[in-house]
Order: sequence, then structure tokens, then C-alpha cells
Amino acid sequence: MNDAEKRDDMLAAEYALGTLRGGARLQFQKRVAHEPALAARVAYWQEMFSTLDSHLVPIPPPETVWKRIALDLPPKKPLRKSRPYVGWMVAASLAALAVVAWYATRAPELVPLMVLNDAQQHGDWVVSADASRQHLSIAPLRPTAVAAQHSLQLWLIPGGQAPVSMGLLHNDIPTRVTLRNTTLPPDATIAISLEPEGGSSTGLPTGPVLYSGKL
Repeated sequence: MNDAEKRDDMLAAEYALGTLRGGARLQFQKRVAHEPALAARVAYWQEMFSTLDSHLVPIPPPETVWKRIALDLPPKKPLRKSRPYVGWMVAASLAALAVVAWYATRAPELVPLMVLNDAQQHGDWVVSADASRQHLSIAPLRPTAVAAQHSLQLWLIPGGQAPVSMGLLHNDIPTRVTLRNTTLPPDATIAISLEPEGGSSTGLPTGPVLYSGKL
């Protein structure tokens, strides 16, 4: 691991731990969305840190701490009998509209969800998802050679059910997928098959499954 890789590994650990803040975190998030190898490092550290606090037991603070906090709080001011709320209500309404507009226009934040392996169990693709699992990114860890007369097609295979096509994939850059009438069941398999150019004409995989992984 060279110096640049060591620095990225350290940033991935800080990001997963939550200590990477401000502009540095926003810049790192942009890199994670476009660099599959970096997304895989974040997923690794998230798994490593997930059990850090499993052995901790919460300790309630002494009653004296709460009393000291109460004494340090400023005294409550009596409410005015006039109507000072109109201005606050207008300001709150404008703020609410701004928040709704921001949420409606911002791109969903994606985090690594799983890795798709080939027949030799080598990880070749990283699948990332938003919190609702409605927006996915399928990113190759390295460019995949695909002949001109073939295409890579993504499939969702719920347990005991027929595969559902989620579209064609780029072989060298991340592909964004939005699930509209489909959800990700906890026992589902995500797979990539090699199909004729333009994808399967039958609605089911016709070529070999090259990569797969189970949720």
C-alpha cells in the first residue's frame, strides 16, 4: 500500500467513524460516489466499527449533574400578551419551504451495500444504496472487458422468484439505478449476466451469470 492508498484508507476510517467533518467530509463523499475502491474501503471500516460499542453499558449521570445544568440555564421570561408569533410563523414557513425544496433537489446519499463476486469469489462490483434502498449505484472496481456484440445486464432475484431486470450496466463507470415499483427484499440476490447487445429479449437472463451477491 503506497502513501496515497494509506491516506485514503485513513480518510475512509475517519469517514466511517464520523470524525471527518465539514468540507473535507463533503469532498470525500463526492470521491466515494465515483471511486468504487474507495467505497469498498468505507464499507470495510463501517463493518469494523459496527461492533465497537457493543460491550459498552450506559451509565446515567449523577443527580447533581442535572441540578447543576438546571441552575446554569437562563431564567424563563414571561410570555408577552401581544402577538409576536406572526413573524415567527412566517419565518418558520419560509424555512420549511426551503428545507422541502432542498430535500427535493439534492441527490440521495449512497453508502456501500454489498460486493458482487465472480465465480472465483473475487469482488469486482460494489453496490451502493440510499437509506430507502430506492436509489442504487453499481460501480466496477476495475473496467470489465465486454465485446461489442454483448451487454452487461443487472438483475434482482428475490428468494424463490423469477429475476427482474434492472437495466444495462456500463462496464467502466458507475451506473445509477432508481427502483420505482421494486423493493430490495432482505434475502434477494443481485446478479450481472452477459447478454446480447441491448439486453435480453425474453425478460429473463439468457447468458451466463458473471457476478452475483446476496443481500
